[in-house]
Amino acid sequence: MKLLGGAIAAVDHGGSLGRASALFPHAPQPFVDLSTGINPHSYPLFDLPATALTRLPETGRLRELAEIAARAYGAPSAAHVVAAPGTQILLPRVASLVRPGKALVLGPTYAEHARAAAIAGHAVADVRDFDALAGADLAVLVNPNNPDGQVIERDRLLDLAARLRAKGGLLVVDEAFMDVGPIEHSLAGDVGEGSIVVLRSFGKFFGLAGVRLGFALADTLTVERLDAQLGPWAVAGPALEYGIRALADTKWLGEVRQRLAGDAMRLDALLARFEVPVAGGTSLFRYLSLPDAQSLFSALGERGILLRHFADRPQVLRAGLPGSEAEWQRLESALAAWAERRKDMGKESGR
Repeated sequence: MKLLGGAIAAVDHGGSLGRASALFPHAPQPFVDLSTGINPHSYPLFDLPATALTRLPETGRLRELAEIAARAYGAPSAAHVVAAPGTQILLPRVASLVRPGKALVLGPTYAEHARAAAIAGHAVADVRDFDALAGADLAVLVNPNNPDGQVIERDRLLDLAARLRAKGGLLVVDEAFMDVGPIEHSLAGDVGEGSIVVLRSFGKFFGLAGVRLGFALADTLTVERLDAQLGPWAVAGPALEYGIRALADTKWLGEVRQRLAGDAMRLDALLARFEVPVAGGTSLFRYLSLPDAQSLFSALGERGILLRHFADRPQVLRAGLPGSEAEWQRLESALAAWAERRKDMGKESGR
């Protein structure tokens, strides 16, 4: 973990069009941003009541949101749910639920978990073996994992939680992509047993990342602790309104899951045409692993198609879903140009 001036350095993430423009200054605009894994088919926007902006958020609306979120995510009750202005703000607070000790993060994964645990005072290590997490005071994993989509079965998670509970530890499961994952492996319904915190993100699946809304699901005492730390009016009025309406819209939920699954299959077929192997992912993103990944990243970037690259893993990329036919066509054209260049380079090297 890199330290800058005594503070823990921020991590570079996907989704920055400013960085993309600096990296590819001559790329055609606008960028097709496939770097985030955010649903390109967002929940329909609607007119907000004026009070969502002119009044402080009402406690009753926050309770209503918690009740709807509990039903949507499968938590035991609204008392097991705390809402926050995005899950990001919850990470160091959740990590602080146990006294500073050994934090183990199952990686490679979303880098902010390690950073948040370090902020909370833990000695942080990245591990690749699930069973190693039993040696932690704070064990963190993402399920399905970002960026490779790996899923850990519920029974294994519950066994780990029991082992951590016996020694006063805590299991944190980030289910940011469980909306498109195998729901039978969610721990949302098990948080009442204690020593488990499940994080759920609103913005990714609903395509409304700017709303900044997220949830922690936990036993009631833990929810009370987190709620006290966040204080009053933590969730803005517009976020309350969108959360209440969208989480209860079961028709839209079913339709968009089907659409995303279809789009993911379409992306797989397109990538296969140009011999780009898909090594994993979810229906919101695909995980690509190939020796010339950096060539693909640069070639698409020059054509205004932004993928997620990883400085510490130069042979892998993550690709989100295009949101329109025009974006699909731009991606296809960019892949075709890269594949042609790749073929020509192969011919040159074979001479």
